[in-house]
Amino acid sequence: MFKFDEFKKLVKDFKSVADFLVIYIEEAHASDGWAFYNNIVIKHHRTLQDRMQAAQILLKEDPLCPVVLDTMENLSSSKYAALPERLYVIQSGKVVCKGGVGPWNYHPQEVRAFLENLV
Repeated sequence: MFKFDEFKKLVKDFKSVADFLVIYIEEAHASDGWAFYNNIVIKHHRTLQDRMQAAQILLKEDPLCPVVLDTMENLSSSKYAALPERLYVIQSGKVVCKGGVGPWNYHPQEVRAFLENLV
C-alpha cells in the first residue's frame, strides 16, 4: 500500500472526470514467501477466498473506489505487468498512460499530471 494516500487523493480530485478501480492481485511479499520485515502479514493466496480475505485489509483503508479481485491464474497481473503495483489510465479501451512498476517506480503524481492535461 505504498503511497496509498496519494492514490486516494487522485480518486478524490478526479472522480468527476475518471472512474477508478483497484484490482487486487497476488501478494508480492507474502509472509510465507519473500516477505519484508514489519510488513502486513498476508500469506500466498491459494484460493480465491484467501485473496478475498487479504483484500479486506485494503478495504479497511477505504480506497474510495471499487476493489475487484484478479483471477487465481493472475490474468490481470500478467496482462498489465502489475506485480507488485502499477497505475494505468485506460481511455476508450486503450492504455493511454502506463505508470512504472512499484514500489520504486510507482509515482501517482505522474498519473495526476496526465489527468490534469486531459481535463
